[in-house]
Amino acid sequence: MEAYTDFAQVYDELMDDIPYEEWCAFLLGIFRRYGVGDAAVTEADLETVDEKLRQERNTVLDLGCGTGTLTELLAREGYDMIGVDNAEEMLRIAMEKREQSGLDILYLLQDMRELELYGTVGAVVSVCDSLNYLLDEEDIVQTFDRVNNYLYPQGIFIFDFNTVYKYQTIIGDATIAENREDCSFIWENYYHEDEEINEYDLTVFVAEDLLFRRFQEVHYQRGYRLSQMKALLERAGLEFLEAMDADTHGEVRRESERVYVVARKGAGTTANQAAI
Repeated sequence: MEAYTDFAQVYDELMDDIPYEEWCAFLLGIFRRYGVGDAAVTEADLETVDEKLRQERNTVLDLGCGTGTLTELLAREGYDMIGVDNAEEMLRIAMEKREQSGLDILYLLQDMRELELYGTVGAVVSVCDSLNYLLDEEDIVQTFDRVNNYLYPQGIFIFDFNTVYKYQTIIGDATIAENREDCSFIWENYYHEDEEINEYDLTVFVAEDLLFRRFQEVHYQRGYRLSQMKALLERAGLEFLEAMDADTHGEVRRESERVYVVARKGAGTTANQAAI
């Protein structure tokens, strides 16, 4: 059963508690800290870097962009945005938003493990546990390698991930249900201890012409540890910079449920050096 097909139609409504504005503000702070975009342009750059490369440095890739809410927020902040997702229905909604807003955003239907761009970008962001959908470490390494390949020199990669602790202790084997006027859902979790994979079976009821249509989807996510992510970044040639608890923005703890990681293009790699 393919994920994010029918669910895409009600994703924004059911996930209206996602703090996209807070995420955007957080990302902008990281961008300023590491000189992404216009903040990285110096007087010397104005003379030595051509316009195409300056534009690439001001470009941000939203990897696993979903319905494009965060992509649009970052575009409004002046960044040239690219959104990549492998769920066609989610991208369809993102493009409908683009049509309404008039923002100049490029959307690409791609698997993040096979990412292919036309040039480099100043930053890559991947939030809302997109990487947890990669169930094998080799898939993570392959994705990190692609990110490293397309980052501008000194480019920044910011991503989050749900931890093993969250799946194992907080939501594993729990059932979550919510009843709304136009739609309702039942979210049943099943944690597979040996593989450290969380299966969630989603049943959604959507109001249509005085009746409710029922559909189901099954999603799988794997929990990871910070130590794993550091090792996988190193394998892909990316430089780990910092990590923080996603809720407190403080030190990562054993009880952290979601973790933010900031990495940088490896010093020993050059843009687009990998064979595509």
